[in-house]
Amino acid sequence: MRTTTAPETVAELIARQWGDHRPGLMHQDTERHVLTHHRTAQEAAARAALLVDLMPAEAEPHLGVLLDNTPEFPFWLGAAALAGAAVAGINPTRRGPELARDILHTDCRLLITEPAHLPLLRGLDLPGVRVPVTGSEEYEALLAPYAAAQPGEAALRAPGPDSRLLLYFTSGSTGAPKAALCSQGRLAAAGGSLARRFSVGPDDVHYVCMPLFHGNAVIADWLPALAGGAAVALRRRFSASAFLDDVQRYGATYFTYVGRAIQYLLATEPRPDDRAHRLRLGFGTEAGAVDAARFATRFGVPLVEGYGATEGGASVQHTPDTPPGALGRAGAGDDLAVIDPETGTECPPAVLDEDGRLLNGSAAIGELVNRGRSLFEGYWRNPDAEAARTRDGWYWTGDLFFRDAAGFLYFAGRTDDRLRVDSENLAAAVIENILARWPDAAAVAVYGVPDEVAGDQVMAALSLRDGAVFSPDAFEAFLARQPDLGTKMAPRYVRVVPEMPVTATNKVHRVALRRAGFRCEDPVWHRSPAGGYAVLTPSALSALLSRYEAQGRAELLDR
Repeated sequence: MRTTTAPETVAELIARQWGDHRPGLMHQDTERHVLTHHRTAQEAAARAALLVDLMPAEAEPHLGVLLDNTPEFPFWLGAAALAGAAVAGINPTRRGPELARDILHTDCRLLITEPAHLPLLRGLDLPGVRVPVTGSEEYEALLAPYAAAQPGEAALRAPGPDSRLLLYFTSGSTGAPKAALCSQGRLAAAGGSLARRFSVGPDDVHYVCMPLFHGNAVIADWLPALAGGAAVALRRRFSASAFLDDVQRYGATYFTYVGRAIQYLLATEPRPDDRAHRLRLGFGTEAGAVDAARFATRFGVPLVEGYGATEGGASVQHTPDTPPGALGRAGAGDDLAVIDPETGTECPPAVLDEDGRLLNGSAAIGELVNRGRSLFEGYWRNPDAEAARTRDGWYWTGDLFFRDAAGFLYFAGRTDDRLRVDSENLAAAVIENILARWPDAAAVAVYGVPDEVAGDQVMAALSLRDGAVFSPDAFEAFLARQPDLGTKMAPRYVRVVPEMPVTATNKVHRVALRRAGFRCEDPVWHRSPAGGYAVLTPSALSALLSRYEAQGRAELLDR
C-alpha cells in the first residue's frame, strides 16, 4: 500500500504496488494481456525468492539480464530491488568475446535470457554462469514453488538506500564499456524527482520503447512511472512505424527517446490521426531544436530535452524560462562550469545572435564539469576510469557544452567528437545542428577524419528524405546562407548514406563512420579549398591517399 513519506528505495516502490489492482503493465506480446500493479509486484516477489535460492552464497549478488523489453525485464528489476541484488543490463547487439566480457566483468552468476537471444551465447565461455531461459518449461518449473511469495519475504541482503541495484554499461565510443554503479536510494530519488517534475499520476501511461538494458528507459521512464503510480506499456524493440499505433492503443501519455529516434518518427508517412492520442510529453536527449519543433508541429507533443548521465555526476534542470536550444541550468546542489580541458580555465560565455545561433564556438565550447557535490557512485572494478572522471576533485562529464550570459547550458557533443581543424577546436554537435536545417536532410552525423597534413577535417554523413537527391550546388548554397557556420565548419567530405548507422540505443554509430571515413561504398563528395563539391572518384581518391602517404599519415586512416 502507499505510504505518506517518499520511498527511499526502489524496493519500497515495488512493495507499495501490492494490493493495487489497477492496470499496471501492458505489452505487445499478448496485446490483450494487461497486468495489474499488484500482479507485477507479485511476479517480482516470486523472482526475488527464486533469486535468493539460485545465487551462490559466495557470489556477488549480481544477475545479468539479456532480454528485449518483455515483462520479464521489469519483473527482474523489481526482483533485484526486493532481494538486495543488482542487475547488469546486457546489450544484445554485442557479440562474441565482447558479450562474454560484459557478463563476466560484472560478476554475473545468473544470466536471464530468452529463446531469441540464445544464439548469441553459443560458443561463449561463461564459467560459473547459470542461464535460465524465460518461457521455457524449465523456467516455469523453477518459478512455480515461489508463486505465493510476497515483497519483503526473501532477500540476499536487506535492501537500503545504499544497496547497489544497477550496473549499467555506458555507451562510450572507445574502449570497453564501463559499468556505472547506481544505488537504490539514488534511483528512487531520481524517479520521484521526474514524477514530480512532469506531474506523473495514476492516470498516466508510460510508453517504454527505448531498450531497458540502457539507463534512459529505466531511469527516465520506468522509475517515474513507479514513483507516480502510472502504468507502463512495453514495446519489445523500438519501431518508428508502430509508434503511433502503440500510443493510441495503450493510451500512452509519456515516452522517452534517445539518439535518432525522433528523426525516425518524423521520417514516417504523415497520417490524418497524427494528433489523435493522449501523449502530453516526450523526454530525452539529442533530438535537436529543428526536429523538436517539427515533432511538436506534426504530433502536437512538446519534447523536453534533459541531461543527466547514468553515472549521476551532473544534471541540468529545464526551467520554464529555458530558451530554445538550451537544456537548462545546473541542478540543485551542482556547481557546473564549462572548462577548457587544455588550460583548465572556465570558457567565456557564448555569443548568440538574435536567432540563437552560436558565434564564438571555438572559445565558448568546453567540457562540462561539476565542481560541487556529485552523485557519482563509481564504476564496477575500474579505478582508472573513476580517477579520470573525478580528477582534481571535480567530476568531468566527458560532454561538451557552452553557457550563455544568463547561465543557460547548451549541449555541444561528446569530448570524443571534438575536432581540431587548422588549429581551431570544433564541436561536431554544433555543426550537426546547423546541417539539420537543410530541408533535404532526414538525418545528419558529423565526425572528424584525419587531415592529410595535420589535425582533422570535417566529414558529414547525410541520410536524405524520401525522394530527395543530393545536389552539391544546392548544398553549397545552403551552407553559404548559414550565418553561424564558421569558416572551418563546412564539411570537407560529404557521404550520402541510405540510412544512418546507429547503435542499439539509436545513437549514431560514429565509430563505424569514422573508421570508414571517405573510403566507403557510398557516394562521397569532396569540397575544394575554393568551395564547391565534386564526386570523390576512384582516381581522385587514389591521388588523395597518395598525399597521406607522402606526409606519413596514411596509418591514421586505419584507426
